[in-house]
Amino acid sequence: MQQIINFVIRNKTSLLFLLLFFVSIALTIQSHSYHKSKFINSANFFTGGIYESANNVSNYFDLKTQNQILVEENNTLRSKVLNSSDSTQTSSPKIDTTSFSGRYKIQTARIINNNYSASKNYLTINKGEKLGLKEDLAVITSKGIVGIIDNTSSGYARVLSILNTKSRINAQLKSSNHIGSLVWNAKSTSVVQLTDISKFAPVKQGDTIITGGQSSIFPQGIPIGIVDDFVLDISGDTYTIDIKLFNDMTNLSHVYIIENLDADEINLLENPVNE
Repeated sequence: MQQIINFVIRNKTSLLFLLLFFVSIALTIQSHSYHKSKFINSANFFTGGIYESANNVSNYFDLKTQNQILVEENNTLRSKVLNSSDSTQTSSPKIDTTSFSGRYKIQTARIINNNYSASKNYLTINKGEKLGLKEDLAVITSKGIVGIIDNTSSGYARVLSILNTKSRINAQLKSSNHIGSLVWNAKSTSVVQLTDISKFAPVKQGDTIITGGQSSIFPQGIPIGIVDDFVLDISGDTYTIDIKLFNDMTNLSHVYIIENLDADEINLLENPVNE
């Protein structure tokens, strides 16, 4: 403390000059609109540069995360392709299931708005009707399902999130053919429920849940999550299963939109116009 006092005493003239200098600048800026506008513009430029730099840093780290996701997905796809070919039977190659038998068209999009704190949540993506998007298209990531498009405009589309109490998606146990309905009880952003699973189903914690394929929206086999807990309903005939999602629904960026090219034909067959 004494050193600070000694410094002030030794440099009192210079410090007084600097104080009066900054006071005079402040008074000049305050009393002259031209000087004031120049100062504000300079300040905005400075703070804008700081914000831009901070945002660039944030984007850089997010880019690393997205690149890692892409690397993991590429590794998964490469593994599937390699495992789908039998080197000992080159005359009879296996079918590459990653192509979905040509029935599905896939395109990418970016999420520009993501709600997950209400009971009825939606997401907005940056593609719409002019790129062929329409209602009832599946939306997924490389880790699992996200939801279903329920509204579109020319350049954007709204997605009914699986974190929405109105959502019902056909799903099944990967280890068996037992089918149920995927719903959400609005209690946790990381857990959804699979209902109407027969009490005879071989359910156990850690089992994988996938899409059931019994609709024209999601292909069969899209991952959803793993069994976290399960209980018999009051009737004693079916299970309600808590599913821990593979996706972190609070941290989504890029998605895939899947269109079933046979959907219109299937829907017309199942729901004739004359009915």
